[in-house]
Amino acid sequence: MDADVIVVGAGLAGLVATAELVEAGRKVILVDQEGEQGIGGQAFWSFGGLFFVDSPQQRRMGIKDSVELAMQDWMGSAQFDREEDHWPRQWAEAYVNFAAGEKRVWLKERGHSVFPVVGWAERGGGLASGHGNSVPRFHITWGTGPGIVEPFERLVRAGRDQGLVQFAFRHQVDELIVTDGAVTGVRGQVLEPTDAERAAPTSRTPVGEFELTAQAVIVTSGGIGGNHELVRANWPDRLGTPPEHMISGVPAHVDGRMLGIAEKAGASHINRDRMWHYVEGIKNWDPIWPLHGIRILPGPSSIWLDGSGKRLPIPGLPGFDTLGTLKLLRQSGHDHSWFVLTQAIIEKEFALSGQEQNPDLTGKSVRELVKQRLAKGATGPVEAFKSKGEDFIVADTIEELVAGMNALTPDAPVDVEDVRRQVTERDRELDNAFTKDLQIAALKQARSYRGDKLIRVAAPHKILDPSKGPLIAVRLHVLTRKSLGGLETNLDSAVIGTDGSPVDGLYAAGEVAGFGGGGVHGYNSLEGTFLGGCIFSGRAAGRAAARQVS
Repeated sequence: MDADVIVVGAGLAGLVATAELVEAGRKVILVDQEGEQGIGGQAFWSFGGLFFVDSPQQRRMGIKDSVELAMQDWMGSAQFDREEDHWPRQWAEAYVNFAAGEKRVWLKERGHSVFPVVGWAERGGGLASGHGNSVPRFHITWGTGPGIVEPFERLVRAGRDQGLVQFAFRHQVDELIVTDGAVTGVRGQVLEPTDAERAAPTSRTPVGEFELTAQAVIVTSGGIGGNHELVRANWPDRLGTPPEHMISGVPAHVDGRMLGIAEKAGASHINRDRMWHYVEGIKNWDPIWPLHGIRILPGPSSIWLDGSGKRLPIPGLPGFDTLGTLKLLRQSGHDHSWFVLTQAIIEKEFALSGQEQNPDLTGKSVRELVKQRLAKGATGPVEAFKSKGEDFIVADTIEELVAGMNALTPDAPVDVEDVRRQVTERDRELDNAFTKDLQIAALKQARSYRGDKLIRVAAPHKILDPSKGPLIAVRLHVLTRKSLGGLETNLDSAVIGTDGSPVDGLYAAGEVAGFGGGGVHGYNSLEGTFLGGCIFSGRAAGRAAARQVS
């Protein structure tokens, strides 16, 4: 055979699996349809957030976390309710224990470190037993996405130098080879070389064919977020109708091809209707891939209006319940929505997802971090979007602001008096220490956490207070991102077949496997769990495949 193991996909899960195989002394061929410049996949572009439980960083910030609380939050968010959730449920329990146990030390041994302030993502839908994080758990990698890819890329490249790893970039897999019921290799087309920038579109022009054989194949090819047609085909009725217009949070090569290819080889593909798309997407003024969108990581203060100008009810608060808000917005009849805020809010509360939007954290520069996060004004990337992004409107009065909103979406005008009334009603709630407005209550409660008060949540103020201006409106789009379902796998990342038993020689990890089991998140994510799911499932796949070929 050509190798002990073939790994299909050079993203984070593929790198972790390959690193484990190298450590076990196995020979690996790492196959990817993109060029070598794309190594690390979508993880390279990420903010680098990781979910840890009861970490030293949490304890230093006064956060009391535990396995029991994290498990309560995970199960309340996942809401497992299907027969096919057998393996996802076991993966969830294993992952929460990993996040509370060896995950932090295991990563630290490989050179990974995190920013000391813990973020509070997905704050929940309102009940202790429901969706959301009861406490802050979002740990930002020091170095963002590149900082989480680098330790594993380094190990893989060292394996290549040792003669254990062979790279096969620009190799597009079209078929898994099955021999006597076992997967024994891959075949497909060699694509023409490319010098395109990382994540930019590349050609699919073939220049040859290939066939590679091994004792095991690990599929780590990612999800479907770059394939809007497939996203719409799998869109669940519970979220309403799919948007006619979406922007992409992942490159076009995140196309879902390997899901169908694995199914043809006998793999069970489950929970394909579970998916994770953001509702705070903005068009990138400097795009890298087609329909390139960036997600705003919002604090809790912006007023959220649907496309008709109506304020969203609970749980439609910024940063609280992503899919709950998506469902509300799909009922509005519009593909867009609006944030209405002030300069004081954008300076304190707007962060942008993606390593390229956070040069201070990505570059591991303490000096730049202090300048960007603690000095007056918004960060440089946020100010660039405010001045150059087509979705941003800045005005001194509510009349001017609404006029700008209507000029941007003439087919969906909002009424200036209606917007003024809603903003005034919200502002009036700040005249007392008491409030029935749950958004006001939530932002006051958020500032009781010193991490939020320091760098994340603006001091409560009236939107129409001219000293806090100018006023800002931001048009928001649905941003495609993650598949929560995928190839069904057991705790060794071995792919389960349609007959309920493992497919001999076939493993899957990362997003293509629903980050473990075919859907470790169930219906909802607690955030910081996508990269961690790639790491945990990739590690399991590499170790199990190494045992198989021993």
